[in-house]
Amino acid sequence: MNICVHCIVEGQVQGVFFRAATQKRAEKLGVTGFARNRSDGTVEVLACGDPDAVEQLCEWLKSGPPAAQVESVSCKPNDLLTPGNFSTG
Repeated sequence: MNICVHCIVEGQVQGVFFRAATQKRAEKLGVTGFARNRSDGTVEVLACGDPDAVEQLCEWLKSGPPAAQVESVSCKPNDLLTPGNFSTG
């Protein structure tokens, strides 16, 4: 059974290819969802798929791509959205 998790990533995560790297990692894991910049400087991520794959992506968010400086990641279950692919909106 697939799950969806909604995460907010804080730190130096905009302007460092965080969304593109998240999309690449998600697609590699077979995870759908999105990564998008928020006006407060954070990145919002929705990750849906196999629980193990979603967990791996959530763990990866704690470090992100090499140029990112992640300060914190908060994730919670989300049953509202079930996207068919991964996008960077």
